[in-house]
Amino acid sequence: MQLLDFPPSDRAVDSGPRRAPGRIIPGLAICFAVAAASTALGHLVPVFGGPAFGIVFGMALSLATPFQRVLQAGAGIASRQLLQLSVVILGAELSLHDVVRVGLGSLPVMLGTLTLALVGARLFGRLLRVDGDLRTLIGVGTGVCGASAIAAVTRVVGAAETDVAYSLSTIFAFNVLAVLLYPPLGHAMGMSQHTFGLWSGTAINDTSSVVAATATYGTVASSYGVVVKLTRALMIVPICAWLAARQLRKTRSDAESAVTTMPRWWKLVPWFIGYFLLAVLANTIGLVPHAWHANLSSSATFLITVALVGVGLSARFDEMRRSGLRPLALGAALWMTVGLSSLALQAVFR
Repeated sequence: MQLLDFPPSDRAVDSGPRRAPGRIIPGLAICFAVAAASTALGHLVPVFGGPAFGIVFGMALSLATPFQRVLQAGAGIASRQLLQLSVVILGAELSLHDVVRVGLGSLPVMLGTLTLALVGARLFGRLLRVDGDLRTLIGVGTGVCGASAIAAVTRVVGAAETDVAYSLSTIFAFNVLAVLLYPPLGHAMGMSQHTFGLWSGTAINDTSSVVAATATYGTVASSYGVVVKLTRALMIVPICAWLAARQLRKTRSDAESAVTTMPRWWKLVPWFIGYFLLAVLANTIGLVPHAWHANLSSSATFLITVALVGVGLSARFDEMRRSGLRPLALGAALWMTVGLSSLALQAVFR
């Protein structure tokens, strides 16, 4: 399973014939076509936005079309690689000073929401009688970085495949809600671009949903939210180290098994963060003309919409149904805890 920040549907596309252009083109073509229509509707209803229309239409197509399997390979490329490309493009509009300032400035809110998510997962999980590994996966998925955190922690704690599927489905459900609800709520509360970016970056689970919600809200919110989110994603390294140490104490394993239990830290960090920083550096030293920024922003927003169509097309509704109500209830409790605590912590520290 790839360590990327995407919903449950975004598992690695099989190698071989499935990656052949003939298997990729149909899904990509549908994603681009639906994204074009979603973008047009987003201009008509800006409070909802093109990316939100994209994920809704993608999910509707996944339910309606009998050819979903034919579209999966292309949808997977859209929801992973094209989303990563959009994040890198957003980096070409930022300076290194802005990235460092935003990343460091978000730490009090980010660490506070992360702590509450992990503590809440333990407390709410016990009250709801959700098993230990499952509540851990939902907790780190909500508090850190969605599906990539779940994938990384799975390797550390050896969670069962059913727990992984249920946690990913739960995270996906609240990602969709965040994309649909956060922009209208932000406008209703009169949030500034910076406030909304920090709220989204610290309270929304996956990178895909953060960039979708913030892109709908505005360019400044998008840049701010992405930096906060990528800073938050780095927290998976210390979290996995802590879980590996806890797992080692539980099993009383020898030193050799400790090495194999904890993956090397650089394998836990989504690789595209490096390309994002290179794009930031290129803009900082003047390699990206300022006149390009408007077109880069439009291109990134459109690619985000294409990616969200792919996310919706890849939705696994059968897994969501099988997960039952208790994991969803835990996910809902943590989602609201993180969202409300982010607002409260911003009021304290800003």
